[in-house]
Amino acid sequence: MKDDQSLDKQVTQRSKSIYILPNLFTSASLFAGFYSIIAAFNSHFVLASVCIYIAAIMDSLDGRVARLTNTQSAFGAEYDSLADIVSFGVAPALIIYFWAVNHLGQFGWALAFIYLACVGLRLARFNTQLDDNTPESKRYFTGLPCPASAATIAGFVWFCNTLGHTSAEGWVTFFATIITLYLSAMMVSNIKFRSFKDYDLKGKVVFTQTVFVVFIIAIIFIDPSVTLFVIFMIYALSGSITRVFKGKQTAQVK
Repeated sequence: MKDDQSLDKQVTQRSKSIYILPNLFTSASLFAGFYSIIAAFNSHFVLASVCIYIAAIMDSLDGRVARLTNTQSAFGAEYDSLADIVSFGVAPALIIYFWAVNHLGQFGWALAFIYLACVGLRLARFNTQLDDNTPESKRYFTGLPCPASAATIAGFVWFCNTLGHTSAEGWVTFFATIITLYLSAMMVSNIKFRSFKDYDLKGKVVFTQTVFVVFIIAIIFIDPSVTLFVIFMIYALSGSITRVFKGKQTAQVK
């Protein structure tokens, strides 16, 4: 009985603890998001987009570092969510506003706010599901993760800038609006998206998998503005496409 009480006490203390290492990565993600906002205000949209990717990398590392070092805590989870609302909510919303829709008046700021609100709702729902340890919850996210959504917007803005669209107009504004609304809807939807959390990064891999990873990295560095947008856009579409195909299969079975 005493051992159980001692164990519960240790778990409680751990959940309330503050660990430096994972929170350093979270702070780096927050800084990248803040710098992205500053760059967007100054119309440096490519730099702002690159900062979103840096924030996403740091965000993906903080959780993994916490799990590898056994330094997960309730403080870390809350701090991560607050950093995410800045880096993957405020920053991409302002990028899409200043770059694409600020000339549309009330519709422009309403579009940016809808995206930001959906990020907040997505993070709130995710936090309520942290204790869900079912196999399905490890394999899939419910709704599009906000870092992937922000990376899709950043990729689109970066890609269009390489084509000479330093500010959106005409068809570019139209596609920016459609993409933003689609991503907003996917974040608050119940559609499943692959999480890849079930892959064992510490385990052994076959040689062909290593070659494939090197090949993907090489393609990204050939033209990152195109490849990153394509990769994240495909991921953003993957959940809804899978849902449509599963719906058709179910209808055929019936």
